[in-house]
Amino acid sequence: MKDRRVIHQYSTAFKQKVVSEIESGEISIADAKSIYGINGGQTVQNWIKKLGKNHLLSKIVRIEMKGEKDRIRELEKEKEQLESALAQTQLKVITLESLVESAGEHYGVDLKKNFGSKESK
Repeated sequence: MKDRRVIHQYSTAFKQKVVSEIESGEISIADAKSIYGINGGQTVQNWIKKLGKNHLLSKIVRIEMKGEKDRIRELEKEKEQLESALAQTQLKVITLESLVESAGEHYGVDLKKNFGSKESK
């Protein structure tokens, strides 16, 4: 004969009693599982989600000051503008370096090397 698995079904009233005791601080989730012989890793947590206030389950809550969201948007916009300005500046530098190199080849002079020398030709 095969071993039969026992399935526990808890009444809604029982679940509400356990959740109420946990929410009131009388017992912890671990205590409830031990006291009432509740098996299953998430059983009580699921009851709390369905029947309780959900505040006992770990959550990430972001708390912001009144103008903080607006300030974050402003900073993100400013960052985009600065990144755009940097990209344009880098393009200008590349263009000017290319121009100096082309002029040097055209005149047969290394303008970078001679740039800033006090002699004029």
